[in-house]
Amino acid sequence: MSKLAYLFPGQGSQFAGMGKALAETYPAAREVFEEADQALGFALSALCFEGPEEQLKLTENTQPAILSVSVAAYRALLALGYPKADYVAGHSLGEYSALVAAGSLRFADAVRIVRNRGRYMQEAVPAGTGAMAALLKLPLEKLGSVLAEAAQGEVVTAANLNSPDQVVIAGHAAAVNRAAELAKAAGAKRAVLLPVSAPFHCPLMTPAQQRLRVDLDAATFADLEVPLVNNWQGKLVRTGAEAREGLYQQVPNPVQWTDSMRLLAAEGVTRAVEIGPGAVLSGLLKNIDPSVATFKFGDPADAAKLFPPAG
Repeated sequence: MSKLAYLFPGQGSQFAGMGKALAETYPAAREVFEEADQALGFALSALCFEGPEEQLKLTENTQPAILSVSVAAYRALLALGYPKADYVAGHSLGEYSALVAAGSLRFADAVRIVRNRGRYMQEAVPAGTGAMAALLKLPLEKLGSVLAEAAQGEVVTAANLNSPDQVVIAGHAAAVNRAAELAKAAGAKRAVLLPVSAPFHCPLMTPAQQRLRVDLDAATFADLEVPLVNNWQGKLVRTGAEAREGLYQQVPNPVQWTDSMRLLAAEGVTRAVEIGPGAVLSGLLKNIDPSVATFKFGDPADAAKLFPPAG
């Protein structure tokens, strides 16, 4: 039997104006932004809809903004008559959106937690100390030696195992730059430094992880209504305890996105909808397993390109 998955994006998808058309078109989406504003005590909705970009790019704002747009799009999708998915997954920050969709985490709790998560991550590493880079088409068997040679006593590790053709690395800026050059010499098609404010998903994030534990322990995590493929292990989780632990463990550890998408395909998923701003995950999934049909929904105009709600 054909299975359906909903996928939720992480950072890198933010832009001023995101979510505005959703809120103007769907009452269910508008209610999400109102709930976010109330939970945070400031007009996050105005920041999403109008910017300014420099404020939106601050990690403590980016994270609740993307979460809110993703959940707003999800609630709008349900209002259009689409079913709950058979499986959910989210890339990094997107795992919070996925857990809201799975009925494990209340949205108001999630938006407060990720606001703090963004601040903890920003404060874990002084500005300019860390960096991230995307390595494109580096033979994966060469990744370990590239990172080992580049380290020279500093931190540089795999951060996002995004697809067979894309690995993102993170760590100390000098070590990331050395790794980028070594990767090109080892056969990578390109090595691109990313415009990020902190080196996510590497051991430098351990102080942020430790601070986040308090927020996660204070929140209620119900058992999931549909299973989640988590980032940390790339495995199915169904209990609230597993969901909480996954959010804790993902902070300094790499996102196992390739393994996660392969697991969904092995579970019988034939259609996946990326819910939220951008279409990054759809592109990655096409590279990982082109047999899975991909769709996106982050704007009212996307509805015309989706399969029928009863389909």
